[in-house]
Amino acid sequence: MLLDPHRYDAAHLDDESRRLLRAVVDWFEQRGKRRLIADDQAKVWYSEFLEFAAREKLFATFCTPACEADGNPDKRWDTARNAALSEVLGFYGLQYWYAWQVTVLGLGPIWMSGNAVARKRAAELLDDGAVFAFGLSEKEHGADVYSTDLVLTPDGDGGFRASGSKYYIGNGNVAGMVSVFGRRADLEGPDAYAFFAADSQHPAFHLVKNVVDSQMFVSEFELRDYPVTADDLLHTGQEAFSAALNTVNVGKFNLCTASIGICEHAFHEAITHAHNRVLYGKPVTAFPHVRQNFVDAYARLAAMKLFSDRAVDYFRSASPDDRRYLLFNPITKMKVTTEGERVVDLLWDVIAAKGFEKDTYFSMAARDIRALPKLEGTVHVNLALVLKFLPNYLFSPADDYPPVPTRHDPADDAFFWEQGPARGLGAIRFADWEEPYRAASDVPNVARFHERARALRELRVLDGQRGDLDLLLSLGHLFTLVVYGQLVLEQAALTGVDRDLVDQVFDVLVRDFAAGAVALHGKSASTPEQQAWALAQVVKPVVDGERFDRVWQRVEGLSGAYEMRP
Repeated sequence: MLLDPHRYDAAHLDDESRRLLRAVVDWFEQRGKRRLIADDQAKVWYSEFLEFAAREKLFATFCTPACEADGNPDKRWDTARNAALSEVLGFYGLQYWYAWQVTVLGLGPIWMSGNAVARKRAAELLDDGAVFAFGLSEKEHGADVYSTDLVLTPDGDGGFRASGSKYYIGNGNVAGMVSVFGRRADLEGPDAYAFFAADSQHPAFHLVKNVVDSQMFVSEFELRDYPVTADDLLHTGQEAFSAALNTVNVGKFNLCTASIGICEHAFHEAITHAHNRVLYGKPVTAFPHVRQNFVDAYARLAAMKLFSDRAVDYFRSASPDDRRYLLFNPITKMKVTTEGERVVDLLWDVIAAKGFEKDTYFSMAARDIRALPKLEGTVHVNLALVLKFLPNYLFSPADDYPPVPTRHDPADDAFFWEQGPARGLGAIRFADWEEPYRAASDVPNVARFHERARALRELRVLDGQRGDLDLLLSLGHLFTLVVYGQLVLEQAALTGVDRDLVDQVFDVLVRDFAAGAVALHGKSASTPEQQAWALAQVVKPVVDGERFDRVWQRVEGLSGAYEMRP
């Protein structure tokens, strides 16, 4: 279940993808743990990693859609292998993942554009080893695209001069192309939006500073009368707005797999330390509360992986008629990443002061795992988005969706660049969410959780409460658990995950649902009827000591299984 670099093969992928992923693992392992940590502590710019990626044409192979690949069969946009790379990079450090992640975002508006010149330039730059950047957010407005202050003024010759600044832009110091969002001075409203490509080395591109204290260069930059020609213009009007949101749909999916990679490395380090440490004459892992922490962390991490892997299938099978991925996407960004925080916290409660020590990967993980839920705005933004899907998901299942297969085939995911207008979320339909719950009804805690999930349809929100975001976000957390459990069960069935682990995962989810119900009960706006509903959901999972012990034995077996080369 956990990534182990000593045995890593990515056997579900094609030969070239496997070779490149193995090359990434070997590059980090050959450098070793001391070098990894020392570079992090000294905040060394990761030029050697970028040189390695350029030499192997790593980003060019993984980030070039087939239509721009000039016939190279290995170049394509393949979400399954992108997820694998994201997990591997997260395993070794958020900074390395970030260079890749921001390149993905920077390419989004380019690959979605009809500008053939810009697309060709991007493909050539990728082949030469360039990285890219996504110039959306601003210091005063964050990622509020409605309020951008970067302005394009017509120059009288059919082009524009762009002036303004962008803030928190990864790779902004070296990006071959920066996809910059702004608005035209000669138009009003949605028609004024524009995306264009800028060169970070152009004299009118002024790099102000790195806004974080890290190996990563998260830039503030300013454009001063930057010339924008027709060859640079990517999108205008409402299309530019959709390109911004659709790029986030594609690019920030990778947050979940980065979180998984970080947790996996931290887990290896934590179980090896704890299981070999003796306190009061016993191994630390002999204490019941320690075992509970490790089993809970393992179950949560397993669920993170199962949900994210299954979400890949929905992404790759998406079409204009099947946009279910738009629900699963904010859950990967919000739920999986916050689960990553919980996993690290459970491990940290066991290893305690060891987690602060400067020669551990864990000290990096404890810091970096916090970043991922916050790199996509905030949790409440994604919860509010998730709530748009609730009525159709819970109450109006569609019966005309064919089964979604496992998608590890080496295909190009061309739909990502043709997602269309970023609207109509409330109209998206879903297959019967109860089907995987019914199929696993013989698993005690799945059955118990299914009862809670069905009860969610009985909860009534009053008209006067529909503007109370504090109350609605509590509802959003409960609803998210139902969707989360659905995809966990689907993937568990597809991959043959054993009954013990599935039961242990849902032991956790039953407790989480009860905790969410208590939170709803305590909201100042909750009614007596809502409070009574909430208390009825506070139930205990089905306890099975033998099942717990079997899962613990699996966790115990991870002690010493992997340690990074010194």
